[in-house]
Amino acid sequence: MLIAGAGPAGLAAAVALARHGVPTLLVERRRTLSGLPRATVLSTGSMELLRAWGLEAEILAGAADVEWVGWESATLAAAADGSPFPVGLPTREQSAAVSPTAPACVPQDHLEPVLLRHLRTFPAASVELGVELIGVQQAADGVRATVRDAGTGRTRTLRARHLIAADGAHSRARAALGIAMRGPELPEHAVTALFHAPLWDVLGTRRHGIYSVTRPVPGGTFLPAGPGDRWLYGMRWDPATERLEDYTPDRLATLIRLGAGVEELRVRITRVGAFSFAAQLADTFRRGDVFLAGDAAHRVTPRGGTGLNTALRDGADLGWKLAWVLRGWAPPALLDSYEAERRPVAEHNVARSADPNGSVREVAEELHADLGGRVPHAWLPSPAGRVSTLDLLGPGLTLFTGPEAAAWEAAAVAVSAGPPLAVRRLAVMTARALGLRGAGALLARPDGAPAGWWPHGAADPAAALCGAIGAAVGGREHGVAAAAGRRAA
Repeated sequence: MLIAGAGPAGLAAAVALARHGVPTLLVERRRTLSGLPRATVLSTGSMELLRAWGLEAEILAGAADVEWVGWESATLAAAADGSPFPVGLPTREQSAAVSPTAPACVPQDHLEPVLLRHLRTFPAASVELGVELIGVQQAADGVRATVRDAGTGRTRTLRARHLIAADGAHSRARAALGIAMRGPELPEHAVTALFHAPLWDVLGTRRHGIYSVTRPVPGGTFLPAGPGDRWLYGMRWDPATERLEDYTPDRLATLIRLGAGVEELRVRITRVGAFSFAAQLADTFRRGDVFLAGDAAHRVTPRGGTGLNTALRDGADLGWKLAWVLRGWAPPALLDSYEAERRPVAEHNVARSADPNGSVREVAEELHADLGGRVPHAWLPSPAGRVSTLDLLGPGLTLFTGPEAAAWEAAAVAVSAGPPLAVRRLAVMTARALGLRGAGALLARPDGAPAGWWPHGAADPAAALCGAIGAAVGGREHGVAAAAGRRAA
């Protein structure tokens, strides 16, 4: 397996494949990962994924301690006279009702190294930094990819069964395959400054993930970029009438002081940059054995903070599905579900980001798009302490049952093919949280998506289970053999 691009999509895909033992090579044109915070939002669903990979604590070590509610005021110093606005992410209290974790304020330059370190713990994974994908050709047995070493300029051809093109908004792979991007380059531009300043001393207990200030006119945005006094400041600018060079560190420090409302604020600017807004979607996420993921498949504006999260979940979704096919657990038809399931999410997020008011959304409008209809979260006891029903999901399929589980356990033993199948017998009240009564059962994929639900049981559990597994893996028929042992989960 070959992956181009070590951003969130590429790293997530590589981790998902490596966790299944699939030999994977990840190439990245940069010699080191970016040291810029860029995106700062990890959604509920993204944190659930990172928790499932055992990375929750390491990720939160680089998080700012904030509440995911926006705050608007004239200046940061006048925050007491400001007002909150919803950003589509649940608060900690709301999260506790639906998830074992919560959205986090984590800069991208903390997330990516955590993922890379985790990836390198797997023997199946190889990583080559400073190696750029420059050409792609389809072949009868997979893909021929031409890569170039950034240091020596030497080129070579790599052969792979599949290529995941997570090589960014200006994807070489997408261009080589002739896949067009549709949607507008929006007439909006922003200049940003990465800086250090003691703004938490100004804000006190009002700790939020995003601050919108109205001064100086036309206003700007402050974003915490990790723990401590590291921040991002952004504001609109017009490249038709201004030059980026005009936004010197001294000028931006003055604007930051005005937006903070503290004339003598100590500001240390470490970088100034600019970007344009785009809301675009690729015509297709797949061409033959090449799959597009992340910004190569869709571009969003910063509004809504969905770009990193969509990319991360693209990679994870594609990774486990490719792993199932390559390990013989599912037929190639399973791969058709990648675009079928990810495109609606991307369409939703692209449309939201194109809305001038896209940063403001009620939680009820956005949580469904983030969680994607996965099985409900409920706490249950375990020898290691309480765990969530989501913590019980494994790399294969998981069959949740209530106390009346004997018929389903026998049916699981009789399944003779397909991915590993683990049976999780739940107490009565936990089973009810999943909509199960009596001899009911729920079959879930590794991403938590339901693959079969029998709320009160089934007349023939073995036949019901085999049919649901067949549908979950892309339509392959599954056999039943009473003497066949279930695969180890």
